[in-house]
Amino acid sequence: MAKKVIMPKQGLQMTEGTIVEWLVAEGGEVKEGKELVVIETDKVTITIDALVSGTLLKIVAGPGVTVPITGLIAVVGSSGEDIRSLLDDSQAEPDAQNLTAPAADSPMKDSPQKEEPARSARVLISPRAKKTAEERHINWSAINGSGAGGMIVERDIPAASGVKATPLASRFAAGTGVNLARVDGSGPGGKITRDDVKRSLALPRAAGQTIVPMSGMRKIIAGRMKQSQNENAQTSHRISVRMDEAVKVRAAFDKKIGYNDLIALAAVRTLRDYPEVNAELVPQGILQKDFVNLGVAVALDDGLIVPVVKDADLMGIGALAESIKTLAQKAREGTLSPDEYSGGTFTLSNLGMFGLEEFTAIINPPEAGILAVGKIEDTPVAAVQNGTKIIEIHPVVKLTLSYDHRVVDGAPAARFLARIKEYLEQPYLML
Repeated sequence: MAKKVIMPKQGLQMTEGTIVEWLVAEGGEVKEGKELVVIETDKVTITIDALVSGTLLKIVAGPGVTVPITGLIAVVGSSGEDIRSLLDDSQAEPDAQNLTAPAADSPMKDSPQKEEPARSARVLISPRAKKTAEERHINWSAINGSGAGGMIVERDIPAASGVKATPLASRFAAGTGVNLARVDGSGPGGKITRDDVKRSLALPRAAGQTIVPMSGMRKIIAGRMKQSQNENAQTSHRISVRMDEAVKVRAAFDKKIGYNDLIALAAVRTLRDYPEVNAELVPQGILQKDFVNLGVAVALDDGLIVPVVKDADLMGIGALAESIKTLAQKAREGTLSPDEYSGGTFTLSNLGMFGLEEFTAIINPPEAGILAVGKIEDTPVAAVQNGTKIIEIHPVVKLTLSYDHRVVDGAPAARFLARIKEYLEQPYLML
């Protein structure tokens, strides 16, 4: 009996996914537990395994097509099986031969010639492909689509305009508003690569305006930031921390740990000391956690993601540093699993590497706090030596704690920051 293949839900915030690539061709053999399709969510690109075995009778959503969660993307069953009743109305319009898979002895299967997909009077085109075509003033009605059932997908548009580009370059250009016709390709045969598109973004441009489509990740970020602003009573405290001893500790570890790792450890230790910050507001009251799942914000080309180090309070500095490094790398590669970017209890956001002295971060709901870290900078500091006031130069970092005042009062928040300062100025207390 034929089975539907639906867009899976990968994480609590996911509402839709985009098909990147089918790893089994239509009419090919599908094996339960084996890789079937690659999808792109708002946070990651992930390979989905098949849940059933059989023949891939119909690919409903081809590469570049965005489908809501639980939406139909394919049908798996036995050769020759009638799948008409499983298909959506929008997929039932093409001819009947597309709705019933050829039987095993069908001449269509054995024929060495590849027949052109049947085209109905209504040309099928994915939303992304249509938008890209309109932006480039391309008449897409005459394009032969390479997607399922002859659907025109995004990769077909550059070809129609005579532009050769890799699929990754095409997706990146569509997401950043770059016209591929104006990009010089450095790949084989002059093909445009993603790096070529990135370089074009840095070139001077004539005055004008460009609408950059919001990616799935950008939409999620916008929604969550607005949610945080609407729901939280956010306020903040700031403190300056001398990092002299932290510099010595980092040197003792041969720089195998970073300053961010030490700040993360200080935050984790302090969250155990002050559980009122390691909390969230629930209908029954304030839920305080006796474990620390530390979120560490990672900036990506098209947004931001917060991988979560689970049970960070059980780790020493070495294990914590390695976990942060591994998760950050997976975030940049787009290979995080949903469990690796959910379930945080507190977040650390460091923008010091961009030269920011200090900033205020927005709380990541449902958490009650987030710590923003600026750059470590040599700073004049007043001191007294032999009864005389002098000015000394010390490495100083500025920390800003944003907290939900519904959950945490000002005094506990101040004590929280003061304890982090104590740990960083005397790091041997937490090692």
